[in-house]
Amino acid sequence: MRRPLAAALVAALLAAPALAQQQEPFEPEGYRADNYRAPVPATLAGARVLSTVEAEAIWRARSGAFINVLPRPPKPKNLPEGTVWRDAPRRNIPGSIWLPDTGYGSLPLAMEDYFQRGLARASRGDKAALVVIYCLADCWMSWNAAKRALDYGYSNIAWYPDGTDGWERAKLPTEEAKPEARPEQ
Repeated sequence: MRRPLAAALVAALLAAPALAQQQEPFEPEGYRADNYRAPVPATLAGARVLSTVEAEAIWRARSGAFINVLPRPPKPKNLPEGTVWRDAPRRNIPGSIWLPDTGYGSLPLAMEDYFQRGLARASRGDKAALVVIYCLADCWMSWNAAKRALDYGYSNIAWYPDGTDGWERAKLPTEEAKPEARPEQ
């Protein structure tokens, strides 16, 4: 009776790490193309993953450019004539550039160009400059955008997965954001 119990215990112990790994999101080879508000991986190959403390240190030292990639809510298409539309307010880490909608799994060519121009502006044309990319917590948009920046040849990308949620939880300052002008789609 002891032998089957011991074998079952060993099997359970061997299975535990595999189960734990299955519960954590894995780092896909390509871009995430759906369910963008879901737990994100702990890593991004080629990028530095930042905690709030690390992001704050970079921000305070002004040693990196910050880019927010949170999507901008679209204006409803069938608003009655005369309806006033106001974008929902968005708050950024101060000094950030907001490049909305650049974290989707696939981008139209105009949006790819928009993102590349935004990256070039933020980095002042230096693909080795430190660029911190963020969105909200559990938002694949920032993971995709950071991966895309690496694919464009940027070598000093930092991904801040807690985004403005983590920043605000730490009671750090924010400022009202205005998106960078972008192409019509």
